[in-house]
Amino acid sequence: MQIILFLVAYIFYLPLSSLNYFFVDNKKGYFLSSAINLDKFGNREFRTLLNKTLITDKGYRFGNIEETISSVLGKNERDGTLTKSGIRLVWILDKLDKNHAKKSIS
Repeated sequence: MQIILFLVAYIFYLPLSSLNYFFVDNKKGYFLSSAINLDKFGNREFRTLLNKTLITDKGYRFGNIEETISSVLGKNERDGTLTKSGIRLVWILDKLDKNHAKKSIS
């Protein structure tokens, strides 16, 4: 039953989010706000995977629901505690938005 609930929630998120856009009065920044919320959720939900693959043992840890993945990456980039995979991910983000992770530090 749990997997069914998960799948229903997952399947309905995108269409409901898109439909909701048309009912929101202030549309400016709607999708950016949603992206940040998903990012924070991902930081919490995938903390074990992210901690094991993107940072060293001494790195600043993923898992705070109030913080984005990019913010944690930025802190680890600053502190020199990214793994090779973490460095690659930051490089990709920086190609999309210069100094993205460092700018995201909260």
